[in-house]
Amino acid sequence: MKVYKDRISTYQEIADKLSAKDRRVSTFRFLLAVAIILLTYQYFQRGDEILLVAVAFIVIAFSLLLQKHKTIRWENELAKTKGTINKDELSYFDNGSLPFENGEEFIDSGHDYSYDLDFFGAHSLFQHLNRTGTVTGKRILAKSLLHILPKAGIIKNQEAVQELKDQLEWRQEFLALTKLKPDSEESVADLISWSQKKPASVKGPLNIFSFLSPFLVLTTFCIYLFTPIEITGRISLLLMLVNLGVIAVQLKSIKNELVSTTRIEHILKQYSLLLKKIESTSFKSDQLNQLQKRLIENNHEASDSIHHLSLLFGRLEHVQNIFAGSALNAIFLYHIHVLRGLSHWRKLYGSHVKDWLEVIGEFEKFSSLANFSFNNVEFTFPEINDSNQILFEDLGHPLIQSEKSVTNSISFQPKSFFILTGSNMSGKSTFLRTLGINMVLAGIGAPVYASKASISPLPVLVSMRLSDSLSDSESYFYAEVKRLKYIMTQLEKQPCFVLLDEILRGTNSDDKRNGTIEVIKKMAVKQVFGGIATHDLEVCKIADEYPDTLINRRFEVEINDDELVFDYKLREGVCENKSASFIMKKMGVI
Repeated sequence: MKVYKDRISTYQEIADKLSAKDRRVSTFRFLLAVAIILLTYQYFQRGDEILLVAVAFIVIAFSLLLQKHKTIRWENELAKTKGTINKDELSYFDNGSLPFENGEEFIDSGHDYSYDLDFFGAHSLFQHLNRTGTVTGKRILAKSLLHILPKAGIIKNQEAVQELKDQLEWRQEFLALTKLKPDSEESVADLISWSQKKPASVKGPLNIFSFLSPFLVLTTFCIYLFTPIEITGRISLLLMLVNLGVIAVQLKSIKNELVSTTRIEHILKQYSLLLKKIESTSFKSDQLNQLQKRLIENNHEASDSIHHLSLLFGRLEHVQNIFAGSALNAIFLYHIHVLRGLSHWRKLYGSHVKDWLEVIGEFEKFSSLANFSFNNVEFTFPEINDSNQILFEDLGHPLIQSEKSVTNSISFQPKSFFILTGSNMSGKSTFLRTLGINMVLAGIGAPVYASKASISPLPVLVSMRLSDSLSDSESYFYAEVKRLKYIMTQLEKQPCFVLLDEILRGTNSDDKRNGTIEVIKKMAVKQVFGGIATHDLEVCKIADEYPDTLINRRFEVEINDDELVFDYKLREGVCENKSASFIMKKMGVI
């Protein structure tokens, strides 16, 4: 897409300018450092106090330039990351590349539909959708694909996705912020575990002592400097030794807070930026506004609270430096005050940390779905009804590029269940997956590959690619029967959208035919929507017995110039042409 090419050029230009600026600032910093050394040398040679003043001003300028240099490098990394994001999107369009995590850890062979429809793993729906950068965001996106929402939830999600769809800059900056310093399962677990621990409070006498002792240390030391009373110097030194003793007693509590703080500290800075991005944006949709409101607690914004926590952890880290830590603690009881700050923070906000991470993850989920909508302008957001009506016009598989995709229209009123026949490779399984994936996308508030769609949010139940459960000593056949039993039980409770592909493959042909017919008969008198694919044309005759529920549909194949031709167009009726023998002869098998 042109928009991604243009953005790649834009961010490359920005990164080049920032790199040049970085080099200039580095050179200037070097010159200032040289000037500080030379002027300091001259001061000791000549004793001119003007030189000392000049050194002080240059040191201040050097410090300011150091902060400026950090900002430039951060902006440069952000620009480069945005450039990479757009390169990934362009690669996705140009050659079907999928440089995104595939969510294989979420594969669950027992789920109602995700395993059968290949929702996770290589080239999965999740991998096509995934534009998350945090551990929580990835988990929330995966979880959203596993549950069909009620009507109200779908409509709210649609509004949120549509709002973010055209906010390309916002979405990409949000994603870039997650990628600058990615979190990990361990760092997130450490943060949540820390936030939920009981605060280590600074109590009673120690609390009073932590303020009184630094005051006495500084007071006695100043008296020692400006008066001839030498004993005050000894008192000051004694107090500092006492302070170090107090710190030694509290060292266990301090080190308990230090566990994994290095991992936590760097992700807190990223979380703070992500939360600030959410807080500072004005949203229109109810769903996004509700998420935004969850970030205000005790009249404080979550971003400021998280930023403050990162500063506290940074201060606590000074205890690792024996010289700085000893000096700060001897004079100020520094880490007692940090410990108090952490305790106070955890009392106020500890119970909200997990929720704040969830809000970031929810925005990543919506941003991923919005990116999916932005990349597929031909997709539509379906109308949502509560009258069990399902209609798709020009329905296509959402993971197949539009120029290669063949679309079909289908509705499930008045007849709600189809028996699908067709020769090998004619497209039966692909069509079932097309229906299943689009039903789920519609059910989570995402767009579907159709020119027009209207759906009722029904549970989706699929039996297409069960595997032997060897660890449970189950055969393929028994696993399939268990799945069919589960589907029948769900149909007793409520209407469901059911997709079956060549069921009972684990038994002989007669049992398979008879079993399939009985399964369809039982479903036909329940609240079923969907379809079943079969090679057995005898099964199709059952449609005559249930004219109000069942209908036959087919995919055909033609042989032209000794070649098979598939048009993948859905037709009414029973399949007339076969291809298995032709293909085997063509390949020299028979």
